[in-house]
Amino acid sequence: MIKRETLNTEKQNDKTVAIDQISTSEALKTINDEDQKVSIAVRKALPEIEKVVNLAKTALVDGGRVFYIGAGTSGRLGVLDASECPPTYSAPSDWFIGIIAGGDKALRNSIEGAEDKSDSAREDLKKFDITINDLVIGISCSGAAKYVISALEYAKENGSKTAYLITNPVPFLTTNVDVVISIDTGPEIITGSTRMKAGSATKMALNMISTATMISMGKVYGNLMVDLMAVNEKLVDRGARIVQQITGLDYKSSRDALFRANKSVKTAIVMVKKKCDLDDAEKKLASANGFLSHVID
Repeated sequence: MIKRETLNTEKQNDKTVAIDQISTSEALKTINDEDQKVSIAVRKALPEIEKVVNLAKTALVDGGRVFYIGAGTSGRLGVLDASECPPTYSAPSDWFIGIIAGGDKALRNSIEGAEDKSDSAREDLKKFDITINDLVIGISCSGAAKYVISALEYAKENGSKTAYLITNPVPFLTTNVDVVISIDTGPEIITGSTRMKAGSATKMALNMISTATMISMGKVYGNLMVDLMAVNEKLVDRGARIVQQITGLDYKSSRDALFRANKSVKTAIVMVKKKCDLDDAEKKLASANGFLSHVID
């Protein structure tokens, strides 16, 4: 086992050792300078991120689910990404599931010692009856969360595919997984505060995993959010504008078409482009596995 103090996320950043002695303006510039290194670090991990996207797509196509599981900041980011998939892509709520050590209470309040409770991870996953069709992504910036390691081991025991997302060259604790995503974000601006660069890198990686998976599942047309869930005025307006852009109708007619399609952007577009009714449009999309391009192009 490596020593905790040798982890890059635990080392002191020589660029910020005097951050408490400089002006607010200089401190902000320093933080911004360090943050710019994050996307470069993420880019180096793209091959591994792609492997996880492929695993995620396979899981969903086969009727499985994608689980994010972590503690503290890592767990919160997983829950955040999973929670945003349904309204953004009309994805079923069980496609992406976020689990945080300590339960939902830990989303707002730090639960001391939750990351060290190995048994809790197994109990948390048991509730979902995970199978060989599922993908479990363990998230731990340092790779030191026993909760995450236990979750990954339990997933393997049940035949699930597994991935381990860390922000160090190597994790503090290791286990056998299908893919390791290692994003080396280096020493933090405030020593050990992985909610900063490491957290940003984690959010970027999760964004990539869910977004690229949804693209591969036909949830976008070009770069348009054609499967959004129009649950508020902002999204109704966006949906109407998307219908307008693709069909060439004026805004009012596009909004009317959206409501005739039960606020489904895809269905509204098919109804207009194919001059068909709601039932026929839904059947056309179903036969194309939801890919709008396969119906109208």
